[in-house]
Amino acid sequence: MAEQRTKETLTEEDLVARLRDRDSSAMSQLYDRYSPTLYGIVLQIVKNENVAEDVLQEAFIKIWVSFDKYDTSKGRLFTWMLNICRNLAIDTIRSKQYRVSNLSQKIEAESRVFHYTDTFKPEHIGMREIVDKLNPEQKQIIDLMYFEGLTQSEIADSYDIPLGTVKTRARSAVKLLSRLFKGSA
Repeated sequence: MAEQRTKETLTEEDLVARLRDRDSSAMSQLYDRYSPTLYGIVLQIVKNENVAEDVLQEAFIKIWVSFDKYDTSKGRLFTWMLNICRNLAIDTIRSKQYRVSNLSQKIEAESRVFHYTDTFKPEHIGMREIVDKLNPEQKQIIDLMYFEGLTQSEIADSYDIPLGTVKTRARSAVKLLSRLFKGSA
């Protein structure tokens, strides 16, 4: 009970002093106090909950490791932490890994749109004829994904094609199909 009261009444100055002394319980209090707000800000930037959690965790590690660089005369603790979180979030969305991952998710989402059920047959709207206009590599990927129901990973494994190649062919095929559908409408 006394520890709970201490957490609630701890001032920012006390918290900074304890963090400078490398008090790990102060770091827990810092996290409890500021993580919800910082998470919300990071999430607004990265737009993905899992990525936001990772960025926030990385930010708190950076805050702990580099706390000696915090200068009280230059601003409040929250502002300093906010800048660290914001910069890490921006670095994350600018990273090649994030862009590739984001593109892969979009391609997977696009591929799910064209999966059909037993009650809806793409052949009924002339989709087969339009798919036949694709080059053989694109047609193979589309046939396997949309008519056979295989995932891009399953195609890559089954046909010994690099996953990146499968994704590129699928994306270019979907773009071409989109143009062909618009032209036939």
